[in-house]
Amino acid sequence: MSLKCAIELGIPDTIYNYGQPMPLSNLIDSLKIHPSKTSFIHRLMRILIHSDFFATEKVADKYLEEVGYVLTDSSMLLLKDNPFSIRPFLLVTLDPILTNPWHKLSTWFQDDNPTPFETKHGIMFWKYAGHVPKLNELFNDAMANDARLVSELLLDEKCKGVFEGLESLVDVGGGTGTFAKAIAKSFPQLECTALDLPHVIAGLEESENLKYVGGDMFDVIPPSDVILLKVI
Repeated sequence: MSLKCAIELGIPDTIYNYGQPMPLSNLIDSLKIHPSKTSFIHRLMRILIHSDFFATEKVADKYLEEVGYVLTDSSMLLLKDNPFSIRPFLLVTLDPILTNPWHKLSTWFQDDNPTPFETKHGIMFWKYAGHVPKLNELFNDAMANDARLVSELLLDEKCKGVFEGLESLVDVGGGTGTFAKAIAKSFPQLECTALDLPHVIAGLEESENLKYVGGDMFDVIPPSDVILLKVI
């Protein structure tokens, strides 16, 4: 929750845009917070430093004995403009729609529902997302961001050989096709298909070697040389 709070307040981007170790006083002045809450920013930052999301360095000023906040590798992944940002993934994970079911865990042990999500909301996650645009958008953005990060690693020169010799591929549960697009671009001869629920792929644009198929992977998966399952 502290990390979610820091993201919603824009702390990672504020420190990054400062361009050097940012003193506490400057950070407080840059945030849109109530004056009565300024003393709590230090406590918030202390928690996140302990979790390695931020660090401190001495401020380059011979007249001041002060430290400033800097980003770590972890918080670099939380910047809005980072193409490999995982902000959407974290925010959907910590959305009340997904955190509230954890409060039903003991109830879940006493009923016959497959997941605590169904105990709380009454239907499966995927059906719920189909009826709640907010969750659908958050989840699709999260999967797209995760796919960008994974595809950058998987399509590196060291790993490209995995796809050589293939003529067709289905990305099962491929979301909005971020991963399939990257593969299709790197291998023009490979016919790629992104399979996901109809409400996920609705209105998406296909290309010469990328198409979208709306369906349920538990019912039918289109035939292909290889099936890709990015996250199990």
